[in-house]
Amino acid sequence: MRLAVDIGGTFTDLTAVDETGSVFHAKRLTTNDDHSRGVAQCADEAGVDLANAERFLHGSTIAINTVIQRDGAATALITTSGFRDVYEIGRSNRPDAYNLLFERPVPLVPREWRFEVDERLDAKGCILKPLDEAAVRGVAARLADSDIEAVAIVLLHAYANPAHEIRVGEILAEACPGVHVSMSHAILREFREYERTSTTVLNAYVAPVVDRYLGQIEAMLSRSEFDRAFLVMQSNGGAMSVVQARDRPVATMESGPVAGVIGAGRLGQLIGHPNVIAFDMGGTTAKTSLVIDGDAPVVTGYHIGGPVTGHPMMLPVVDIVEIGAGGGSIAWIDPAGALKVGPQSAGASPGPVCYGLGGSEPTVTDANLVLGRLRPDGFLGGRMTLDGDAAESAIREKIADPLGLSVEAAARGILTVVDTRMSLAVREVSVAKGHDARDFALVASGGAGPLHAVSVARELSIPKVIVPSFPGTFSAHGMLLADLRHDYVQTMVSPLRDVDPATLNDGYRALERDGVETLATEGLGDDDAVLTRSMDLRYQGQEYTLPVPVPAGALDTPAVERIARTFHDVHRARYAQSAPGESIELVNLRLRAVGKIAGTMATGTAGRELRAREIRERTVVFGEDGPIACPLIERSSLGLGDLVEGPALIEEPVSTTVLHPGTVARVADCDALVIEVDTA
Repeated sequence: MRLAVDIGGTFTDLTAVDETGSVFHAKRLTTNDDHSRGVAQCADEAGVDLANAERFLHGSTIAINTVIQRDGAATALITTSGFRDVYEIGRSNRPDAYNLLFERPVPLVPREWRFEVDERLDAKGCILKPLDEAAVRGVAARLADSDIEAVAIVLLHAYANPAHEIRVGEILAEACPGVHVSMSHAILREFREYERTSTTVLNAYVAPVVDRYLGQIEAMLSRSEFDRAFLVMQSNGGAMSVVQARDRPVATMESGPVAGVIGAGRLGQLIGHPNVIAFDMGGTTAKTSLVIDGDAPVVTGYHIGGPVTGHPMMLPVVDIVEIGAGGGSIAWIDPAGALKVGPQSAGASPGPVCYGLGGSEPTVTDANLVLGRLRPDGFLGGRMTLDGDAAESAIREKIADPLGLSVEAAARGILTVVDTRMSLAVREVSVAKGHDARDFALVASGGAGPLHAVSVARELSIPKVIVPSFPGTFSAHGMLLADLRHDYVQTMVSPLRDVDPATLNDGYRALERDGVETLATEGLGDDDAVLTRSMDLRYQGQEYTLPVPVPAGALDTPAVERIARTFHDVHRARYAQSAPGESIELVNLRLRAVGKIAGTMATGTAGRELRAREIRERTVVFGEDGPIACPLIERSSLGLGDLVEGPALIEEPVSTTVLHPGTVARVADCDALVIEVDTA
C-alpha cells in the first residue's frame, strides 16, 4: 500500500492505494496541537494499517503558515561585516507603485539579532580576509545565553567557497548544541545577496517548527510499526526524505498545494485534456496553477506571503497563485461599507459558525449552507451535522442587517465576492501570462473546489470543468504521483565565449555527484537517477536570465556554441526578439536530479459496485430568481458515460459538485466528472 497525507490549515486528508488499485480516503479536522493525532485519526477512519504501507508521503502548509502568521522560531543572522542590513534594505523597487500605504516586508530577524563577523571572499571564492574566529566565538557566547532557537549564516560569496560558513557553523555547534543552524551554501549556491539571505533566514525560521511536527509524525509511525520510506513533498513538485526535509524545510513551503497541481496535470492527460488549470479550494485558501502538456511551470523567484510584502525565496517552486479564499474564509464589512471575504479564516478551530465549535463570524461555508448547496446532515460523509440556523443568524447579524439585505441576498453576495477573487487568481496564472483561459479545462479539487468551480469557469468563459474522483483528498492523491527530486545550482558568472568547456564539465560533475549521493541516501542506486542539466544565460548587460537546456555528456566548444544558438531561440520565443550579435553571459549552472518512484493514478473504481440511484430533491439558490428544486445525486451511483443535467447537486462523502442551470456533467475515464459549462 502507498499512502499519502496532506495537512492543511483546516483539514487533514489521507489517500491510500493498495496493490489491487483500491483507493482509501479519509478527511478530518486538523489537530493543531499535535498534527500526528489527525493523521492517526485519518488512518483509523480509512481502515488502513500503517504498518503495511510501502511508502508514506506527506505534504502540508505548516511551513508557509508559520511564516505568514509570523510564529516561527526566534532566529538570529550572522553575516559578513558591513552587510547586516542587506536583509532589511532588500531591493529598491516598489512592486505596488500606486499604493500610498505601501510598507516594505518586515524582517523575520530584528536588527539586534543580526551579527557581523570579519571575513571576506571575492566573487570567485578567493579569501581576501581570513575569518575572525574570536569574533564568531563572541557571537556564539551571546547566542548561547539567549532564547534564540535558530541561526542563519549568510557570508558574502559563500556560494563560491563555503569554507568560512562551515567554520562558523562548527563553532556554533560547539557553543549552542540545541540551536538549529542553517548555512546559505547548503540551502542555495547562487548569488543575489538579498534573496540568498532571505531564503536562508526562512529556512532557519521554520526549521524548529517543522522539526517538531515531523518528529510527532515519525513517533506516531513508529508506534504503528511503520518502518519504510517516509517522504515529504517539496515545492518543486518532487519528494525528498524526511531527513532532507528537516535540514531544508524551506523547500516544503508549498508542498501541499503543489501535489494537487501534479494530480491535475496527470488526470488531464489521462482523459484527453493535457492543458488544464488546477484549481484547489480548501478550508483556508484557494490555489491555482497552469499546466501545459501535463507539466506545470517551475519558477525560481517566489515570495512567501505575496509579491508585495512577502519574503523572497530563491528555490524552484511550481508556479502557484494562492489567496486567502476557502470555505472558512470570513465575510466582513470594511469601514467604507463594502462586503469583503477573507483573507482571515476561521480555520479548523473554531471553524465556520455552522460547525458548532464556537465560531461566531460568518464564512463561505455558512453561505453555501444557507443557500442549500450543502446538506446539513451529509457533511464529511455524515460525521458532522451543520447548524443552518446558527449560520443564518450569523449572516443576518454581521452582513445582512448592516447592509440592508435579506439573508439570502447577503449569502449570495458572499459567494459572488469569493468567486470573483478566485477568478482573478485564475486569470493571473493564465490570461496575465499570455494564455487564453478558454483553451484550458479547469480541474477542481479540494473540499470546496467543486462547489465554486462552475462559477469561476463562467467568469472566465472556461468551457469545461473536470472534477476528479474524491476531490476533497485530491492533493494527497497527487503526492502518490510524485518522484524524488532535488535541484542544484552553482553560480558561475562569465561571458559564455570565455568559459573553458572543461570548467563547465567540472561544475556539472560536482552537481551530479551531489544529486546522486542525495538520492542514494534515499534508497536509489546510481542507475535509477535521471539527471537533467541547464544553464541560466542572459545578454551581457541584462539583469535577469533565461534557462537553456544543456545536453548530457561531456561538453566541448561546438556544444557550447549550440547552447548559445538555443539561447537566442529561447529569448526570441519569450520576448519576440533576439540579438545574435550580442555577447551572452553565463550566470548559473543548474541540475535536476530525479529518482523515479511515482505510481499510477488510481481511478477509484477498482472493485466498486454502483449504488442504486435514489432520487431526492433539495431547493438551492443560484441567482435572484430564488430557490430552485434540484435533484440530489450520490456520486457513487454514477457509472461511466452517465449524464447529469443542471441544475443539480452531486454529493460524495467530503465534497459536493454544484451544477448550475445550463451545465451538463458526464462521467468520463478515471471516474472523473467532465462538466460542459454554458459560457454564453
